[in-house]
Amino acid sequence: MQRRDLLKLAAAGSASAAWPAMAQDSAQGNTPPPAGIDPRDRVFITNEDSNTLVVIDPRSNTVESTINLTSFDEDPRPPFRYVTAGVAPTHAAMIHKPLYHGCIDAHGAVPSPDGRLLATTGRGSSNVYLIDAAQRRVIGNLPNPAAGPTTNAERVSGGLLLGREPHEPSFTRNGRELWVTIRGENRIAILDVELARRQLEGGSAPAIRGTLATLNGPSQAWFSIDGQWAFVASQKTPQLDVFRVNADASGHSRPQRVKTLAIAAQDPFGFTPFIKTTADGNELWLSHKLADAISCRSTHGAFDLSDLVPLGANARPNHVEFVRNARGSVVYASLARVDDGGPDGVASSRIAIVDRAAPPGRRRMVGSFFSHGREAHGLWTNPENTLLYVAHEQDELPATPGAGQTVCSAFDVSDPFAPVFLAQIPLGNLALPSGALRNKKSINLVYVRVGEKGQTA
Repeated sequence: MQRRDLLKLAAAGSASAAWPAMAQDSAQGNTPPPAGIDPRDRVFITNEDSNTLVVIDPRSNTVESTINLTSFDEDPRPPFRYVTAGVAPTHAAMIHKPLYHGCIDAHGAVPSPDGRLLATTGRGSSNVYLIDAAQRRVIGNLPNPAAGPTTNAERVSGGLLLGREPHEPSFTRNGRELWVTIRGENRIAILDVELARRQLEGGSAPAIRGTLATLNGPSQAWFSIDGQWAFVASQKTPQLDVFRVNADASGHSRPQRVKTLAIAAQDPFGFTPFIKTTADGNELWLSHKLADAISCRSTHGAFDLSDLVPLGANARPNHVEFVRNARGSVVYASLARVDDGGPDGVASSRIAIVDRAAPPGRRRMVGSFFSHGREAHGLWTNPENTLLYVAHEQDELPATPGAGQTVCSAFDVSDPFAPVFLAQIPLGNLALPSGALRNKKSINLVYVRVGEKGQTA
């Protein structure tokens, strides 16, 4: 029998009842990664409690650098410092320090279609930043007039102010615009990407082209592969908005709402934080966090529902990702639930495995594997669909290999049904002049090959 048949037999019954234990870790982190990693490849992770972006080199599975979005240590006086008199503040005190103008609650992240830019939102500071992915720098940073031996050389950009609680940014498929869902309101901010870059670098032309009224509490927009449709989910109402992008000759949108789909049958709680289309462009998958399920809709015709996949009690799915290679086609869903009894007895979340090769309407969770971290969130695969990286919100527990650290995990998914654990990567600290700021509470994760078309192209 094929592995997939065995998995289906083991999962028969109720996929929502008990946790399937089909896909086990088949390595202890000492297996070399698969071939095909490009020297330009990097993994970027937003860290909500430290307001930083960690950059990981997948060739070594180590932290290469940390991008600073805080405004600490731009002046030698105590109100501007991160650590004062040897005391590091709590997160709440940190972002409320006098004269702090840096990012608050770094959250969403997405690469441009060519992988040269990243857009990152600050939920609490109500803004969006652009990051040069090749140079690993914040666009719009300025030389610090107070630079010296105990201060930073740059003054961090203020980003672009958008509205209350910007959640997820998304580039249009042609890369001309950035749509940012304003989750604390009922609209999307639409930015001209080139003007945004110029404005951040001191230009006077405003980057915001306008706002688009949509569902209350919009969580994310994602575009069809042909760029014609925009799908918008919500975390406050069980609906899905569909817009015709209606681009003009210059590639800028003139959005028209086409349909609002009722999804209460799949998400009675109205809490859908993440959506994404498959690489072939034919399907849109949605994560229903409080309903402990994910669903799939067609991106064509009437956008009909094809699958509703329960993931088990209190699974709490965050993001979805797709792997399709010679050995199978799956949907992965990161689960926020943390289980005892993970690898080596260490508490860990799981990643659900859904067999996407099954006929539409019959997709089911056929297995899971431990994520080697607590409260799994962001997921992204490499272009070859052989590597998977997983971000985690919670720190590792005392007396564990990554004790006290937020970690990222790497897996070889050459066989999508039997992921091989490669590495648990501690995210370490941002070295500020006044002290070490620990990278903490990872949310979005993206794998970028700078200069090549990626998942948003």
